[in-house]
Amino acid sequence: MKFNRKINPFANPNQNFITKKRLKEDEIDFDKLRSYRLDRVKKELHKNNLEACILFDPVNVRYALDTVNMSIHNMHNLNRYCFIPIEGPTILYEYFNCEKLSEHLNLIDEIRPTIAWDYFGNGSEVQVKLEKWVNEVNDLSNSYFKSKKIAIDVLNGPAVLALNKIGIEVVDAKLVLEQARVIKSPEELKCMKAAIEVAEIGVSKMRDELNAGMTEDELWSILHKTNIEYGGEWIECRILSSGQRTNPWMQESSNKVIQRGEIVSFDTDMVGPYGYCADISRTFVEGNKFNEEQKRLYRMSLEQINHNSRLIKNGMSFREFTEKSWKLPEEYYGNRYSVMVHGIGMCDEWPAIRYPTDGGERDGIFEKNMTITVESYIGKTGGKEGVKLEQQYLVGQNSLELMSHHPLEDI
Repeated sequence: MKFNRKINPFANPNQNFITKKRLKEDEIDFDKLRSYRLDRVKKELHKNNLEACILFDPVNVRYALDTVNMSIHNMHNLNRYCFIPIEGPTILYEYFNCEKLSEHLNLIDEIRPTIAWDYFGNGSEVQVKLEKWVNEVNDLSNSYFKSKKIAIDVLNGPAVLALNKIGIEVVDAKLVLEQARVIKSPEELKCMKAAIEVAEIGVSKMRDELNAGMTEDELWSILHKTNIEYGGEWIECRILSSGQRTNPWMQESSNKVIQRGEIVSFDTDMVGPYGYCADISRTFVEGNKFNEEQKRLYRMSLEQINHNSRLIKNGMSFREFTEKSWKLPEEYYGNRYSVMVHGIGMCDEWPAIRYPTDGGERDGIFEKNMTITVESYIGKTGGKEGVKLEQQYLVGQNSLELMSHHPLEDI
């Protein structure tokens, strides 16, 4: 089935309604966007001596085929997936009566009813449905991956064992998809810039509406509302805290009431329009008047961001970066953030570059058109408050290009 519609909502011939364009919609060539991503997946399969993959993770499904349907639900239910061979038809396995949702996507050659074997949907028929799914995969193998080796990104134990029993080897598709997603196309960068723009609209509203007496949850809800209002998807976490809850870091928003003069720190982790992530962190102070200790923490965090971002350039190894990275003072080291740098795309992506004592990726290099974030958390072990900052960048030929533009505090 071949269709030409871009992203407009499904409508039958008897319906007539008006849509409002999303940010940068007219600037994005969706055919180029989709073709580039599917080609990246197939090239990585070939590079890893694989003939095909089955993808369940809704982020991977979207990357490969740009199809979405109940993404959050599918993160914990193996009910919707796609089959992608290097040679042969791309097949989407879709929920009952939902075929119409993806009929406009011209890289999907066939849409079949999903075969699921979860207990929620199948109860006592789980084993019967699992056997049916295994037979389906075996049929695909006979036609499109005769090596009997298939890459799958998410799968439960019984399904792996059942495939092994009929002679099909399962390998992890995460490596394939993470490497495919590393280098961004011009169309992907447009999508990401749209997501960042939406996030920064929300962040600006948060700063404007921050007042003593509101709860952390009330402040955090502003970003959610903005994201949905502008056609975004979801937020990966809810990391926002105030006052003493900012130290240690990683506490999620709560019903705590924000007090006068308290620090408020947060991390957007926002999957916005077109499925791309805006991952920036900001720290505000209620009333916009930093005390001397808050200023000191903020300046240290900003120093770390600036130092590490100036180091990175095309061709630099992760090992060299780690060795030259900003040295976190000992009294703050116990509260260090989990990474100094990580990739970003449709969500947090490879690589995750950690502090020197924490292992992590060392062998790769920064490459042109990678998109990354540079992170900082500064909070003394046993301290009262902490500051979280994070900026999003594009790796250019000789330096980083800043993609996140919401202003940092001038202190």
